[in-house]
Amino acid sequence: MIKEVKINLFDLIISLSTAVDLVSQAVTNHHKEVAYIASSIARELGLSREEESELIIAGALHDMGALSLKERLETLNFEVEFPHQHAERGYRLIKVFEPLSKIAYLVRYHHVPWKGGEGSDFKGEPVSLGSHILHLADRVDVLIDKKREILGQAKGIVEKIEEFAEKMFMPELVRAFKSVAGREYFWLDAAGSSIDQILSSRISLSTIELNLDNLLSLSKLFSQIIDFRSHFTSTHSSGVAVSAEALARFVGFSEKECQEMKIAGYLHDLGKLAISREILEKPGKLTPEEFNLIRSHTYYTYRILEPIAGLEVINSWASFHHERLDGRGYPFHHQGENLSLGSRIMAVADVFTALTEDRPYRKGMEGERALEILQEMAESSALDSNIISLLKVHFKEINSSRMVSQKASVENYQKFTQSLENIEDEATEGI
Repeated sequence: MIKEVKINLFDLIISLSTAVDLVSQAVTNHHKEVAYIASSIARELGLSREEESELIIAGALHDMGALSLKERLETLNFEVEFPHQHAERGYRLIKVFEPLSKIAYLVRYHHVPWKGGEGSDFKGEPVSLGSHILHLADRVDVLIDKKREILGQAKGIVEKIEEFAEKMFMPELVRAFKSVAGREYFWLDAAGSSIDQILSSRISLSTIELNLDNLLSLSKLFSQIIDFRSHFTSTHSSGVAVSAEALARFVGFSEKECQEMKIAGYLHDLGKLAISREILEKPGKLTPEEFNLIRSHTYYTYRILEPIAGLEVINSWASFHHERLDGRGYPFHHQGENLSLGSRIMAVADVFTALTEDRPYRKGMEGERALEILQEMAESSALDSNIISLLKVHFKEINSSRMVSQKASVENYQKFTQSLENIEDEATEGI
């Protein structure tokens, strides 16, 4: 009997948080630091373990809706102009995964100021205590200068937060923050290198494990966070996932392996979260430095997923899609026998999808031309010729599945962007 895969939910959330914060040194560890600060305030207030756990997850995901580097950097300003755009985007992305639906509401209102009590609701909707804790934790973290020694900053940060009590923050929360801020370990933990372990020890959700069906659903959420950053690639991961799954089935993989291949397809470009949208969407030729950043994305995919127990096979299939049989791929230069069949399938699925999918600046290639290029890559020892042969035999079926999947992704992306249009307009009016 094949053992059911069980993946730790918290580990996956932290991996996503890490990926998003790699986009700039200015935001490195921001999500996890906010999670820690929110957790500490929750403990000082005597909130339940469940409430604290929800705040940790919300902190780890709170800026997922800030899709560009420019927007991420703007959130580091203490008083953010029009902050509700990215909060609403994050809410709408996260809420579709049922286990995170409660967390999504904390994210949605994490920039609502207290305003002497007016912030107890926002546009007719109640704002929870958790959202106000998240707001305070977020603003505390942006005041920390990562280039300076941390303990010497504590007094100034507390004074700044006190200055904005009532206007931005609930006085009760400011008092709780002042209490924890008087302990040196709080600041050393927040700015330290052990934050992953500290958060893991504090969260009760760490015991929640995902089976393959749950993992597939969560990987779709990850793929949307990856792809929705750019209209150029808004459907790419779904096309790769379906194509890789189909190829795996024709190769003879089991049903479980085919599902794992689909998950790997959704996750294969996770490392692109470390690349700014400005580079991904650059209309002109990339500079050598920008091209090297693009090339780093598979490395980041691998390292981000590497610590997650149970995800080893899926990680190798997802991360090695730019390796070549002749060893001239990147970033590890695996070759021949060191490249698993799953990794070879993913490499073919990625190139096939990139060639045949429509992009805003060009139509996808016709089947015959795409197959010619794939065959040339097989002949140059870039791709596995046996998998290319299978693709040729089953081209119509695989391409049809890709088109159906990507059409659904286009519709999903359009609904997502259209649903936000009113939010974008309202945001310019302030609160």
